[in-house]
Order: sequence, then C-alpha cells, then structure tokens
Amino acid sequence: MPSVDVLTPAGKTSGKVDLDGEWFGIEPNVAVMHQVVTAQLAARRAGTQSTKTRAETAGGGAKPWRQKGTGRARQGSIRSPQWRGGGVALGPKPRSYAQRTPKKMVRLALRSALSDRAAEGRVAVVDSWGFDAPRTKDAIAALAAMGIEGRVLMVLRREDVNAALSFRNIPEVHLIENGQLNAYDVLVSDWVVFTADALPGAESPAATAAPAATDESVEDDQ
Repeated sequence: MPSVDVLTPAGKTSGKVDLDGEWFGIEPNVAVMHQVVTAQLAARRAGTQSTKTRAETAGGGAKPWRQKGTGRARQGSIRSPQWRGGGVALGPKPRSYAQRTPKKMVRLALRSALSDRAAEGRVAVVDSWGFDAPRTKDAIAALAAMGIEGRVLMVLRREDVNAALSFRNIPEVHLIENGQLNAYDVLVSDWVVFTADALPGAESPAATAAPAATDESVEDDQ
C-alpha cells in the first residue's frame, strides 16, 4: 500500500497517510484509460455542424436546359452538388458524438490514472488549507513551499470555499470537487493535490471516530 507525507501549506510534514491500494496501487490499464478519455473528449463535441443538401437549397426547380440537342452535359437542377451554390453531397449533419462507457470501465480508468500519478510520486496530500480569507498570493506561496510546479489538479470538497477562491485565479491550477474526479483531468495534470478528507477511499470521520467495543461491553452483553 503506497503512502505519502501529509503536508501543511507551509511545506512542512505533519505526518503520513496510507493511500488506498484500490485507488492508488493497481497496475494502470492503458487501453481502458485511452477508451474512457476518448469517450470523454468526444462527449464534449457540440455536434452542431450542418450543411444543406440539394433538397434544402433554394432554387433549382426548373431544368437548366433541355435534355438533348445542346451539346452540353445533361443537367436536372442548378442545385446539384457539382454546381456552384448547389447542395453538399454527404456533408455533416447535427449528431451526438457521445459514446456509451460502462461505469466499471470509467472507475477502472480513474483508478489507473491515480495509480500512475502515485507511482511517479505526483500525488500530494495537504492536511487542510486553512485560509481565513480568499487570497491568491497565499495560494501561490503554498504551492511554492510544497515544491509543486506545472499543471496542478486541485481536488477540494464543496466546503473548501476559501481555498477554491484562492486557487481559481492561478492559470496552472484546475479546481475540481472530489465527487467530479475523472481520468482525463488526472492524466493531463503534472500533480494531483488532495486534502486529507478528500482522498478517494478515505474513511469518513464518523467511522474513524466510532469507539471500538471493549471486553467489558462484550461481557455485559452476555
């Protein structure tokens, strides 16, 4: 099971955390990642491109000239594809580019992407950002103190409002909620930065704080 240091915004180590092997310790499946990312990018396409066929082009109702006797090639309409201003043959029409991707495949692609970043040492965990107020200058200083450079995927919870407002103006940082984590954003980023409570597979605070049963309680039940 891989483990990483838990950092503070000042760049100091406050402890260690074991990453969930199901999310960060598998052998990346390159073929599945490719298929899922391709489907995700295809779904972004608007699919609104359109051309007019000869049936949709105005004019051309009359035959340009008689069939025989002119010495020219026979023509039925000036809106045929070979005419200037005519309809387009086999042109694009509005369509959906969405591809159906099974949920298990999407999940495997995300796990593979996270495992790939973890294997390269590109996963960072912060205990909490602790910004009292939104301040981009503090966010830039925190990344520099932790030694994080390049394109950064910042995974936050919905409650981390001050952190989101602090990082959103940094061009190299892409913000995302932990529930929206996906393989494409992980793969195009040099670093993936989590808060301790936004890690995939992390136990909920309620489950962690639940007291264990003691021998006395077991004896009482008996």
